[in-house]
Amino acid sequence: MIKLILLFVLTTLCIVSYSQVIKGKVAEKETNSPISFALIYFNGTFIGTHSNMNGDFELDISGQRSMSLIISGIGYYSETLTSFSSDKPVIVYLTPKVYEIQEVVISSKSLVKKRKANLKLFKNEFLGITENGHNCDILNENDITFNYNSDMDTLKAFASKPILINNKALGYQVIFSLDKFEYYKKSKAFFYKGNMFFDKDLAIGDKHKRYFEQRRKEAFEGSRMHFFRSLWSDELELARFTVKSPDNNYLEYMDIVVTQNTPADSIKSFIKFLKYTDYLQIYYLKSWEGVLETKPIEDYLKSTTIIFIKDKVGFNEEGYFDKMGIKWEGDMNTQRIGDQLPYEY
Repeated sequence: MIKLILLFVLTTLCIVSYSQVIKGKVAEKETNSPISFALIYFNGTFIGTHSNMNGDFELDISGQRSMSLIISGIGYYSETLTSFSSDKPVIVYLTPKVYEIQEVVISSKSLVKKRKANLKLFKNEFLGITENGHNCDILNENDITFNYNSDMDTLKAFASKPILINNKALGYQVIFSLDKFEYYKKSKAFFYKGNMFFDKDLAIGDKHKRYFEQRRKEAFEGSRMHFFRSLWSDELELARFTVKSPDNNYLEYMDIVVTQNTPADSIKSFIKFLKYTDYLQIYYLKSWEGVLETKPIEDYLKSTTIIFIKDKVGFNEEGYFDKMGIKWEGDMNTQRIGDQLPYEY
């Protein structure tokens, strides 16, 4: 009996020592009034919680040292915490969303037709035009508004409520907090800002699990997550990735990765950084199977260009990276919300 008690005490102590719980409160910036049912989560994961009626929340942040914490509320812009500690409570202030558009009642046939065209364009750019993107349903399309009375070249989309997405191809139900979306029709360039929380895994039952596992595997291979995980472990060649400089020279791990020590008192910190003095060309060989001698190997490659916005871009072993530090062009740029996997994958 004494041995059992000692074992229980030791197990409890181990759990406490490894558990890091952050406590805090979510409030409106101008009025300081609490925000109920705000979503607090790590971007691109299943890890999250909601604030209670008083705006208070608790979340276990164990093992999430290099990931930002996102706080989203209905009708508010999201806030990102890059520095936080389990030692003391945090107070997060959210700013109400203000739209630069006039409210338009969709009643006339012309506006109904225009909204339909805008929604199609938005879904193509936001969800993607891949098979996975086309197999996504937005469950609350009516919560998305467009700029009918502004610059005709720029399509702007607004959503006061989180966008609910059912990904029928990969088997996930996703909550996306959209803070900004702009599409420039002449240049066909677009920009969006927001955060994603994986709310449900729909892979239920052996048949569904096998189907979704295969689809997820196909989505992972050659993705940005796959690239950064392979880069972290210095296994680019094994993962069928090749990195070249602008003058077509092969680059190795030590040519593009720098490391730094993690501060002992820091929760939000990267250890490894992708860094180069110019843009990088990334090639991914889809498969050795079927490669024919009569065709150049380039026919079996996916090609992506990485353009640096920041001097260096932090990343971790889960494939999480600083999205504000890179601009993507090429095949990886076609991977939108419909192709994204949770970092737990």
